[in-house]
Amino acid sequence: MLTFGGTTEIEDQFLREKEVTSANDMLFLLLPLLAVLPGGENADGFKEPVSFRMIQISSFYNQSRERNLGSGWLGDLQTHTRDSNSGTIIFLWPWSRGNFSNEEWMELETLFRIHFIRFLEAIHRHTSDLTFKYPFEIQATAGCELHSGKFSGSPLRVAYQGSDFITFQNNSCLPSPLAGNAAKRVCKVLYWHPREKDIIHHLISDTCPRFLLGLLDAGKAHLQRQVKPEAWLSLGPSPGPGHLLLMCHVSGFYPKPVWVRWMRGEQEQPGTQQGDVLPNADGTWYLQATLEVAAGEAAGLACQVKHSSLEGQDIIIYWDHHNSVGLIILAVTVPLLLLIVCLALWFRKRCFH
Repeated sequence: MLTFGGTTEIEDQFLREKEVTSANDMLFLLLPLLAVLPGGENADGFKEPVSFRMIQISSFYNQSRERNLGSGWLGDLQTHTRDSNSGTIIFLWPWSRGNFSNEEWMELETLFRIHFIRFLEAIHRHTSDLTFKYPFEIQATAGCELHSGKFSGSPLRVAYQGSDFITFQNNSCLPSPLAGNAAKRVCKVLYWHPREKDIIHHLISDTCPRFLLGLLDAGKAHLQRQVKPEAWLSLGPSPGPGHLLLMCHVSGFYPKPVWVRWMRGEQEQPGTQQGDVLPNADGTWYLQATLEVAAGEAAGLACQVKHSSLEGQDIIIYWDHHNSVGLIILAVTVPLLLLIVCLALWFRKRCFH
């Protein structure tokens, strides 16, 4: 059977009770921060959960070669990565250490390294038992979430080749219904040492909530910032004869929640297509909303943008204005180009003579 048995001094130390501030005590101190967390309140005023999760992706190429990527995420913001060679945790922001001491981080690094080595060895040793065939990829994620002032742990979920495979929750192995008999066989042969179960439970139920609150406190200056969006309109590729594709671009905003719609007066246009919110290199976000209309129906349409940084002063850009500005630019540019061409021909003729 697949087992991660055995204990080390660092594991025993990790499981001992420590005199640390509880997550509930820290939560009381950070209540004023909850209203302005990243994604904490969207443009419609709905509260959203805040989570910290760890992701591990392992690509197994053959019996002796694999590639491993590890990362930590506060919501949609990556805060940590893990060096695949040394196992060192890399802090991507000055506040990514949260309120954990250097000793606690060294302890966690050692703990992760021990379990990671065991994990790789066990997978290679039991590849045939687990019905895995090289090359294959395994993804694992776990963490915790703060919602409405309460913590909840995210179970350890494991995916095989990009699809849900098994979940470890309440000391039980639950095969994914979509994974078929392969996941059931894995749960039958998989055995976790009681000490391993205790460590996983401690990480998810205690360590993660404490770290999440400390991370929010340390990074509040960065997480509370408000960056106003910029918006502009353009004409997209023609969707067909007699039709236009109107595009509204919104970029450079933070935090992520934003509301973008094509409007006619106070009426939201049901054909608005909103794309994915994509990251910019500076940590802000970008979004575009499109609307397909008949060429004669574009007049009177406008793109409206709501964002917390605008403090209720929505951005509204009218297509008529955009179109008239384009015509003015076109009216100025075309004669100027003709003049330049004429001057070039005259100059060339004069030089020839």
